[in-house]
Amino acid sequence: MKFTSTRLVASDIKRMVAFYELVTGCRADWLAPVFAEIVTPGATLAIGSVETVAIFKEGSAEPGANRTAILEFMVSDVDAEFARLEGQVEVVHEPKDLPWGNRTVQFSDPEGTRVALYTPMTEAARRRLGDR
Repeated sequence: MKFTSTRLVASDIKRMVAFYELVTGCRADWLAPVFAEIVTPGATLAIGSVETVAIFKEGSAEPGANRTAILEFMVSDVDAEFARLEGQVEVVHEPKDLPWGNRTVQFSDPEGTRVALYTPMTEAARRRLGDR
């Protein structure tokens, strides 16, 4: 089995795609007016409009309803990314060091999903995350 992507359901797909293009620095590939993918070196982020839910099963997903997931992106300098994005996105918390060796900052996307950018700071964290 290969984990390939995470899909978000958006009530305003254009706004969501613009947010993730800003955060990742990657351009979206629009496969349909209601569906786009942002392909990064590590994974793909798929974004579908609320209309796409009915294709699978009506009511099976709802934009803005998830408060259990945090999408994480590893970056080379979390403080530089924070400086680049501050004032353009909603900040959940400013850069801070975590007990497992990462430095992280967290934002909220337009639907309320948490987005973390992190940099491994300790040697153990760099070893653990080096080949991801």
